[in-house]
Amino acid sequence: MPNDETLRRTLLVRFTLPGGDPHQLLTMMQAAAPFYQAFGGMQMTLLQNVDDASRFVQVIAYETRAGLEANRQQVASDPRVQAYLQAIRMLVPGGVDVDVHREIGAGADGKETA
Repeated sequence: MPNDETLRRTLLVRFTLPGGDPHQLLTMMQAAAPFYQAFGGMQMTLLQNVDDASRFVQVIAYETRAGLEANRQQVASDPRVQAYLQAIRMLVPGGVDVDVHREIGAGADGKETA
């Protein structure tokens, strides 16, 4: 069934946290790990800009079912997602940019591409 197909996605969460403590961010990421794992295989990384220590990128690589991916709006309205986003907004008053990406190339999403 097509909706049972597993897709790989990478979520990039970009934000600025003036005077931010990276250890506080890591603690928040660790607390959120079970939430992300509920949606499938997951790996998280926190990157700090070397030229501006207040700028961060959280990289979340995950796997999801095609049916769930097709209905991201429903996932976004999930109370757990909303609670996590609210926690980030409280910690990061300057706003957060979130982008979802897919891998391009051989083996991406389990398929060969030209």
